[in-house]
Amino acid sequence: MIIATRGSALALWQANHVRDRLLSLGAETVELLVLKTRGDKIQDRALSEVGGKGLFVKEIEEALLDGRADVAVHSMKDLPAEIPPQLILAAVPEREDPRDALIVAPSLQARDVASLPERARVGTSSLRRMAQLRVKRPDLDVIPLRGNVDTRLRKVQGGELDAIVLACAGLKRLGHGAAITAVLSVEESLPAIGQGALAIECRGADAEVRARLAKLHHDETAHAVFAERGFLARLAGDCKTPLAAHATLRGGRVHLTGLVASPDGRESLRATLDGTTEEAEQIGRRLAEELLTRGAQALIDKCRATGPVGGA
Repeated sequence: MIIATRGSALALWQANHVRDRLLSLGAETVELLVLKTRGDKIQDRALSEVGGKGLFVKEIEEALLDGRADVAVHSMKDLPAEIPPQLILAAVPEREDPRDALIVAPSLQARDVASLPERARVGTSSLRRMAQLRVKRPDLDVIPLRGNVDTRLRKVQGGELDAIVLACAGLKRLGHGAAITAVLSVEESLPAIGQGALAIECRGADAEVRARLAKLHHDETAHAVFAERGFLARLAGDCKTPLAAHATLRGGRVHLTGLVASPDGRESLRATLDGTTEEAEQIGRRLAEELLTRGAQALIDKCRATGPVGGA
């Protein structure tokens, strides 16, 4: 069995994690096929300037389609709402912490976003994070930040930036949990769609691989992720629009909160909806419809027409 993956430290951790799980479940040999995606190749521009969803996925899926690989492992938040018809999302393993993390430079005493000094330089690669930071602290100098986790950490630890915001999941998976100054609540920074979860793809016609991958599936995580992805699908979200959605399961029901915002944080729409696990994807679509009736489409169109604010 061959797993296609990106070559970043986090992507390799994720692929090796899946590899080890498959070996423990009886697979005889599992190898990695490391590929470079368009998103990996373009490091000098903000993601919102490069293109829409799929920047870190297309080349990996092509390896499945042409037979070079049997399995693909992605960060769920990188996976577009629509995948090629020959492929399926075969397994969604149990999710890591989906929240965002604030990491503050060692020279500062700040312990949260509120206590950062005025005009503090905060790095992030995400329009979603940028918008929510500016809601809470419009005075902050939010700076576009690309590169792998280690590169970003060096920028704040070396004093080039006052703080950065990264996903808790990636930091914990790579052993950098101790670097986290504060974990941001979902109320102050609603996570990206699928954040903290892995997406494992294979060819729909490959029954043997599908059966092996099914053993990695975690129903609770899948219900939450499918609700979030339903929200994404209905809004046709991409990297140019600050979208966020986060679902949890309580009492056997899916509770989903969704957000559409402007990059400067001056306009935002937020709502919550719940329903049964059987209708998880439809919950996401219905929540999106609610925001559309409140003007979300005009906000999305405005974001795409004006481009990124502050360069990211």
